Amino acid sequence: MIVLRRLRPVLLASVLFTPYLLAQQKPSAPDQASASTAPATAVDARLVNIPVVVRDKKGDLIQNLTKDDFVLQVDNKPQTIRSFDKGTNLPLTLGLLVDTSLSQRQIIDEERAASSTFFDQMLATPKDKAFVMQFAAETELLQDLTSSRPQLQTALKEIDTPSKDSGSSDDSTPSRRPRGGGGTVLYDALFLASDELMGKQTGRKAIIILSDSGDRGSRETIDKAIAAAQRTDTVIYAIYFKVEQPRQERPQRDPNGNPGGGGYPGGGCPGGGYPGGGYPGGGYPGGGYPGGGYPGGGYPGGGYPGGGCPGGGSDGGNYPNGRNHIDGRKVLERMTQETGGRLFEVKKNQNVAQIYNQIAEELRAQYHLGYTPSQDAATSGYHRIELTLRQKGPLIQTRDGYFTGK
Repeated sequence: MIVLRRLRPVLLASVLFTPYLLAQQKPSAPDQASASTAPATAVDARLVNIPVVVRDKKGDLIQNLTKDDFVLQVDNKPQTIRSFDKGTNLPLTLGLLVDTSLSQRQIIDEERAASSTFFDQMLATPKDKAFVMQFAAETELLQDLTSSRPQLQTALKEIDTPSKDSGSSDDSTPSRRPRGGGGTVLYDALFLASDELMGKQTGRKAIIILSDSGDRGSRETIDKAIAAAQRTDTVIYAIYFKVEQPRQERPQRDPNGNPGGGGYPGGGCPGGGYPGGGYPGGGYPGGGYPGGGYPGGGYPGGGYPGGGCPGGGSDGGNYPNGRNHIDGRKVLERMTQETGGRLFEVKKNQNVAQIYNQIAEELRAQYHLGYTPSQDAATSGYHRIELTLRQKGPLIQTRDGYFTGK
């Protein structure tokens, strides 16, 4: 369930694209054709917003590009870029989703302190807003969208504290919605944050997830959660904290004494370990990608690389019978790549505060491209974006596509 601790109403919103007002046309000259013969301009045109970060081959951010440097295609058809802005010229809406399940308790104090500094750093104008949500067996909105730093600081202090209203739920009010019966409802939290809180916001929008990404109990699927973020032009950044699991000294054996099981404690897939053996070469150095892609094919088109356990799980989420293990890093990586964000991992040489600094740099360096889709690109369904530069060499970080319709 979702509980709003201060009982502020949350208005449901499902906004497909940011409204766009066409630039005022120049008045027609007296000798031109009359208005009755001129082509009509649709009054309900919508602007699709594409947040973009560009880096050079060394990984440094490039911040001096113009609209003419970009080439945009949607579903393999060229599109005209209508608007172009740099991130610092647009208001910022931030969402913080904090995993408070048992697996993440040891890092929550560090997350509180770093998040406090990050809000102070990023909320530079009265138009900049943020909200704070925590999730475990249910989602709880600790602070609705606000530009008030004191209110946000109070919400950060309340992370991982029991809710006075957590023992009750009432579907008749929009501020409380049951979202799961137990576990860690990551997908529900992302869906609600995107659909209910980000929908009516304009400008730069980013959700930061702090989690190990294990999901159990969500009603929404990972596909629906990602689609909600894409529909609202929200970029997802993820800060992944890997929980070390105890290793078994000896391999498990079946009742006949034969080696088997192994790998993840508690059984898992025969043969042990993570589905598909994890990332070739030990993962992504430094926690980012860019220019990456999913090892071994992966997404989209059939779940996690390597398959996983026979008969296991759905949508990379709920732990089915036997609690087959899902690689949380891959879940977060999919969320970030498909929305134009980036995955970071807390390590000995990279703490939460340092990661926040990198996210802040990217948000300041964002370009925002807007275009009015052609008739084909506005039909209901998923539309794939291909954004390139006329100059060869730099790497583009942006979302893969967008959804229209319900």
